[in-house]
Amino acid sequence: MPRESKQSKQLRARAILDALRHRYPNPTTALEHGSPWELLVATILSAQCTDEKVNEVTRALFRKYPQTADYANAEAAEFQRDIYSTGFYQKKAKAVIETAQTVATHFGGELPDTMEAMLTLPGVARKTANVVLGVAFGKAAGVVVDTHVARLALRLGLTPRQTTKTTNTEKIENDLKQLLPQDQWIFAGLALIWHGRDTCDAKKPRCEECCLRAHCPRVGVGTK
Repeated sequence: MPRESKQSKQLRARAILDALRHRYPNPTTALEHGSPWELLVATILSAQCTDEKVNEVTRALFRKYPQTADYANAEAAEFQRDIYSTGFYQKKAKAVIETAQTVATHFGGELPDTMEAMLTLPGVARKTANVVLGVAFGKAAGVVVDTHVARLALRLGLTPRQTTKTTNTEKIENDLKQLLPQDQWIFAGLALIWHGRDTCDAKKPRCEECCLRAHCPRVGVGTK
């Protein structure tokens, strides 16, 4: 593919957004939650775990621990058992409990609603913060970049292909922010996640039925 100008890429990115909006008019997270804090917990637990499994676990978890303070005071071994089936349960339990303690100590028990403040929480990086800020608070602080968004951004040519084995999600996010208007950042991340699950699969993308095929430089190739 010939080198694409920034202006051309921006126009193509807008066309991609239009196609995604037609396909997914009102995308949101599949993680069940009743508050910003519950969404944060669910997002932390969703690392390398399916949303279906997380929802199965959090239905009981949210009943057992109804308040942020309940997580801050949770006994680590018991909490690990509560979330065991989500995988990496020791690391996730530590992240949730320490984050709850930080919220209680430094934010009066209320989850902060800015990127700067959220990144001070032990279990929160940019992806998690963007999910909570966008979905729970309606704040477009950035673009959610999970494995689906990273894969699609690379396939669609919205970010340069990376040569290292570890995906630089912050670089991908910055590239997407440069191409997309800020009022579309929340939608873009969520819609790309749904499209990655629904059509642009990691191993067997269904290019023949993809709503983005007219705008994709790798249509039919289907590799990262």
